[in-house]
Amino acid sequence: MGLVVQKFGGTSVADSAKILAAARRAVQARELGNQVLVVVSARGHTTDELIELAREISDNPPARELDMLLATGEQVSVALMAMAIISLGTPAISFTGAQIGLVTDSFHTRARIRNISTERMQQALGDGKIVIVAGFQGVDEHANITTLGRGGSDTTAVALAAVLGASVCEIYTDVDGVYTTDPRVVPEARKIDRISYDEMLELASLGAGVMHSRSIEFAKNYAVPIHVRSSFTDAPGTWIVDELDARRLGARVTGAALAKEEARITIKGVPDRPGVVHAIFKRIAAANVVVDMIVQNVSTASKTEVSFTVAKSDLETTLEAAREAAEETGASGTTHDAEVAKISVVGLGMRTHAGVAVAMFEALADAGVNIHMITTSEIKISVLVARSAAVEALRAVHRAFQLEKGDIELEPPSSGGLRKKPTVAPASEVDLGDSTGAERVGRGMEDLVVSGVELDDTQARIALFGVPDLPGRAANVFRAVADAGVFVDMIVQNIGEKGDSLLSFTVPRDQAERARAAVNAAGIQEVSVEPALAKLSVIGVGMRSHAGVAARMFSALAERGINVNLINTSEVRINVGTDIVRGREGLECLRLAFATGSSNRD
Repeated sequence: MGLVVQKFGGTSVADSAKILAAARRAVQARELGNQVLVVVSARGHTTDELIELAREISDNPPARELDMLLATGEQVSVALMAMAIISLGTPAISFTGAQIGLVTDSFHTRARIRNISTERMQQALGDGKIVIVAGFQGVDEHANITTLGRGGSDTTAVALAAVLGASVCEIYTDVDGVYTTDPRVVPEARKIDRISYDEMLELASLGAGVMHSRSIEFAKNYAVPIHVRSSFTDAPGTWIVDELDARRLGARVTGAALAKEEARITIKGVPDRPGVVHAIFKRIAAANVVVDMIVQNVSTASKTEVSFTVAKSDLETTLEAAREAAEETGASGTTHDAEVAKISVVGLGMRTHAGVAVAMFEALADAGVNIHMITTSEIKISVLVARSAAVEALRAVHRAFQLEKGDIELEPPSSGGLRKKPTVAPASEVDLGDSTGAERVGRGMEDLVVSGVELDDTQARIALFGVPDLPGRAANVFRAVADAGVFVDMIVQNIGEKGDSLLSFTVPRDQAERARAAVNAAGIQEVSVEPALAKLSVIGVGMRSHAGVAARMFSALAERGINVNLINTSEVRINVGTDIVRGREGLECLRLAFATGSSNRD
């Protein structure tokens, strides 16, 4: 007998008819011979209504009391769901987060899970009952009610699937799966049959609203297969699974995403010396702001500029910290732009297919969209554009990669089915370690998991100065480089203080002069080549959702006096460039800082 975890979102339990429909799905799964655990959200717009009610009382309600209030929404849902299942002739029992021993830290309204007691749930499941658990909530070590923040019910469901060893976590929602992009913006968007954890992590962090990134982090850490399905039909949805089970033959890009509510902050005139970047991001981390894109380009006259993006809602808090950091480090000042959006393409195929960046940049150029910032990873390319151009940019990129076409043939799973790593045996209280050998940084289930530190000392950096800040310039540069047969790894673009573009990228060392010649032929004459660069990477799950990861990395390097001269980030990786002679020392200090294994990609 297997265990199935089913999660129903607010729209799926919005009224009595929908609650009964969800109850029938749970009963049907049990009649197929499974044990069934159901996680429910608050009904409809209940959470929003409760927040509005709180604000009628106080402009700034205390976080502890707000959690006490918000948790009542899920408590209503679990009781009604239990009543519905019992009315269908099946035994059921409802629990709050506190009653099952879901223990969190004490950060109210955005708590993280530390451990979960399984004894009470296992006993009820063993008695033949369907167990219904309130999502979104837990209790801290002092018995205060806490809530998990946005996407909290998804996180609860995946966490319970992990600790109980469920065969699948089914996420029922008002859409029938994960799409190549938001179908409300691009009507021709297509449902994806299977997607990897890493691809979904990138898309979720970019604003793909089907699931929140924290729940995907949990799924990847504990190898929980997720099936995103419609609450209103029996059609298959989207499986979120291990990379080997999600790979598409011949596909370069899996999906595209738009994050509209972004803001960019630039610290100008940053002294190019060890420790300065750490001082900046230490301030940002202390404000508990999660930073998204980070770009540091090549310095001129011993000064550089550091740009990064945050959620627009965090702009004022971040600006205060950035101004303090600029004063502390001797930088010349800060600028910001609150009217920007991020367009990204994501796909495992980027690892094996060249030309993705060129295709993206050319699509944007053809649409007349100017690029303000570029950052790349192994499976994602992100650009910052004016918010007014964001929708057209997304549509252009979606068309360029023909994402509206039918699913490309999937590689068959190596085991003939969806694979799942073995979980630990159930215990009365579970605080899962990681079965992959990765290092958990912290003391809870939802902590940052660092899987490795890498050194790549085989690359060179090409830096372009004075590139006109006009649509199509990046496309022209990388078309020329691609036509010269040069493979590009990291790409970093930022807007300089004079309004021109600072563009740099890394290539294999033996292709550096060929890249320089290609750039010159494309009309860019002011080019410098650093023939040997050390690229240091910290890789893991939770890089973006945990504030301060970049600061920890920069701190470790600063303590050794190792200067950072290039920064490039993604959801699962932070890359920095430094002097080649300090590369191995940097590898060792990062290994110690994150207490994990390391590797050298020769």
